[in-house]
Amino acid sequence: MNKSTRYSPEVRERAVGMVLEHQAGYDSQWAAIVSVASKLGCTAETLRKWVRRAEGEAGVRPGPKSEEDERLKALERENRELRRANEILRKAAAFFAQAELDRRGT
Repeated sequence: MNKSTRYSPEVRERAVGMVLEHQAGYDSQWAAIVSVASKLGCTAETLRKWVRRAEGEAGVRPGPKSEEDERLKALERENRELRRANEILRKAAAFFAQAELDRRGT
């Protein structure tokens, strides 16, 4: 599969479920991930990330949940927009201040 292939949420859930179900039969969780990934046709690293995300959301592992990730991204986007707006306002204020000084000087 090429790099731009997207997997449906159902496929992700099923793959994570398979890893969690069958990891007891392997020496490590990574061995289970490699085995399941080869059967599904995705990379082991992709599946590992899905498993870590699922474990984080279930509270098994520490880390941000997807809701928190989404909120953080939205706040960062808003922060960037506000910084851009502040910069525009700062430049406009400087421009009009200079224009006022030029008008008074003549």
